[in-house]
Amino acid sequence: MAHNVAQKLIASHLVEGILEPGSEVGLRVDQTLTQDATGTMVMLELEAMGLDRIRTELSVQYVDHNLLQTDEKNPEDHLFLQSASQRFGLWFSQAGNGVSHPVHQAHFGRPGTTLIGSDSHTCAAGALGMLAVGVGGLEIAMAMAGQPLYVTLPEIWGVELTGTLPDWVSAKDVVLEMLRRHGVSGGVGRIIEYHGPGLAQLTAMDRHVIANMGAELGATATVFPADDVARDYLEAVGRADAFERWEADEGATYDLTEQIDLSTLEPLIARPSSPGNVVTVAEVAGEEVSQVVVGSSANPGLRDFAVVAEILAGHQSHQGVSVDINPTSREVLADLITGGWLTTLVAAGARIHQSGCMGCIGMGQAPASGRNSLRTMPRNFPGRSGTEEDAVWLCSPETAAAAALTGQITDPRTLEGSHGITYPRAVMPDRYAHFPDMLMPPLPAEDAASVELVKGPNISSLPEFTPIEDHLDISAILVMGDDVSTDEILPAGSRVLPFRSNIPKISEFAFTRLDPEYPAKAAAATGGHVVVAGRNYGQGSSREHAVIAPRYLGLKAVIAVSFARIHWQNLANFGILALEFDNPADLARIATGDQVVLDGVHEALRYESALTARIGGREVGLHHRLSERQVEMILAGGRIPLAAQGV
Repeated sequence: MAHNVAQKLIASHLVEGILEPGSEVGLRVDQTLTQDATGTMVMLELEAMGLDRIRTELSVQYVDHNLLQTDEKNPEDHLFLQSASQRFGLWFSQAGNGVSHPVHQAHFGRPGTTLIGSDSHTCAAGALGMLAVGVGGLEIAMAMAGQPLYVTLPEIWGVELTGTLPDWVSAKDVVLEMLRRHGVSGGVGRIIEYHGPGLAQLTAMDRHVIANMGAELGATATVFPADDVARDYLEAVGRADAFERWEADEGATYDLTEQIDLSTLEPLIARPSSPGNVVTVAEVAGEEVSQVVVGSSANPGLRDFAVVAEILAGHQSHQGVSVDINPTSREVLADLITGGWLTTLVAAGARIHQSGCMGCIGMGQAPASGRNSLRTMPRNFPGRSGTEEDAVWLCSPETAAAAALTGQITDPRTLEGSHGITYPRAVMPDRYAHFPDMLMPPLPAEDAASVELVKGPNISSLPEFTPIEDHLDISAILVMGDDVSTDEILPAGSRVLPFRSNIPKISEFAFTRLDPEYPAKAAAATGGHVVVAGRNYGQGSSREHAVIAPRYLGLKAVIAVSFARIHWQNLANFGILALEFDNPADLARIATGDQVVLDGVHEALRYESALTARIGGREVGLHHRLSERQVEMILAGGRIPLAAQGV
C-alpha cells in the first residue's frame, strides 16, 4: 500500500494504539523544544516529578520570548532555565541567540524525526520532513521522562501545489490563502501535508513560513517532504549529514484533498483581529499605517529581511511609519551584515531590535491605540501586541515593505509603476552563517547531578490540585462567545509574562481581557466555578498558564461548543473537566451567574460519554471526548498526581 509522508512518520514512531483516525495513539518522541514563556513551568514540573535526567534523544531550552529586562524577573528566570538545563540534561540557547523555531531547524532539524514543543508554532519544523507538534508544557515534561506523546490520530489533509508564484507574492500569501478558505479552525483534527510540482520553487524557509502558520489553522501538524530542497538547506547550514529522504510513495492518497494553483495567488492580508480574517491587499489599499514590523517565527528567513531591504534600497521610509526589524537569530543578523542588507535597512530609517519574538508576543513594539500596524507575524488576536485597542494586520514581507514606503496599505505590485521598483530577487549565500558554539550543550550526567536550581524570589513551586468532586453545584461566572484565544484567557505581554514562574501572581490576570472582575468573582465562588464558551475555545498558543491560573482560582470545568486541540489536552493535564454541548444552541440560554449542577461525575466519566447538567434550572445535554487515560487524569486531579500513583 502506498503511504504519504505523514503516515510514514506516524507509523515509524507508533508505540501504542492503532492507525485509525479518531483513535488515541502513543508516539515515540525524539526531540523536545521549550521556550522561556512556557519552559519555566516545564522545569518546575520536572522538579515536581523528581526526574534525574531527560530520556529523549535531544531536548533544547530556548530563551526567545521574555527578552525585555525592565526589572530583575526575566534575567532571574533565564538563570533558572540555564541551571535547570544543566541539571536535567538539555541544550540551552541563551537570550539573543534567536527565535526557537528557525534556530532549532538550523541546528537540530532532522528529517524523519518527531519533535514536540511547548510552543504552538513548533509545527514549523515540518518544513524539513519532521512530525512536529505543539503541545502543553506537561506533555513535554512527560516526554522528557520517557513517556509517549498521546494524540487523537488526525486525518491527513493533502494540499497539492501547482503552478508558480507570481512576482510580489510569496510563501506567506500561500498560508494566508489557506486561512482565507478555511478560517482558524479549518485544520482541527488534521495534519496538513503539502505535495505536488509547485513545491520545487519553495525553499526550506518558505516551507517554514507555511508550516508555522498551520497552527493558525488549528492543525495538529504540517508536513512537507524531505526532498532535494531540504537537502540543499541542510548543506547550506553545514549539516548535510543530517539529511534523510522522506517522500510520499507513488500513488499515495489522503483523507481529504485540496489544490492551490500558485500562479493564481495575489498579495493577501489578515485584517484585525484574527489570522482567519483574510482579504486581498487590493481590497483594503489606502488604509493609513503607522507601524511596520518585520520578523518573528512566521517570516524568519534571511530572504524575508533581504527582500524588504531591496525594496527600500535608495528610499527613505515614510515619515509617519515606524519600521521595526527583528532579526530572527544571531546568524540571520550576521548574514544581513555580510550581504549589506542591514546597512540598507538602517539607511532607509528602520529600527533594529533584538533577535527574538519581541512584538509578536507583546514584549515591546506595541503600536499606538487605534493605529494600523502591519506585521509579518502569525497572530493578531485582540490585545496580543501589548496595546489593548490595537489594529494589527498580518502580511508578507513584500506587503510590509510597500506600506513602509507609502505610509498606507499598498498592493506591492503597484510599486513598479509608482516607485519604479522591480520585484527584487535577493540572492541567498551558498552557505548561511552557522554558529554552533552559541548553544550550550548538556553537561555530562556525573556533573549535572550536583547542579543546584537557581531560583529567584519570583519563582514559586507548582501548586498541588485536588481531584474533581463527584457532585458539582457551582456557578458559571463567565460566559463567552466563539474563538476565545489563550491570549484572552491569560494574556502575554511585558506586564504579565514576567510572572510566568509565579502562579499566584499571574493568576491575577486570568480572563481580565474579557472580564476584569473574574479573579475577584473566582475568589468569591464557594467550592469552585465553571466557565462557558462557544466554538474553538482556547485557540492560539500552547501556554498552559491559561489552564493553571484559572485552575488555581478554582476553575472545575469548562463547557463549550468545541475546543482547540492543545488547550483541550492542557485542561485534562491539570484536572479540569472539558465538556461539550450536545446542542450548540444551548449556549445562548446560559447567563453569567447561572448555577451548574452535575451529579455522579465519576461514574459518568468512567462509563459514559454523555452527562446531563442542570444549568440555571434547565436540563442541558453534554458530552466529553476524553480517552480512558484522560478520564483517570481528571479523577486524580491531573497528570502529575496520576503519575505519582504509579499509573
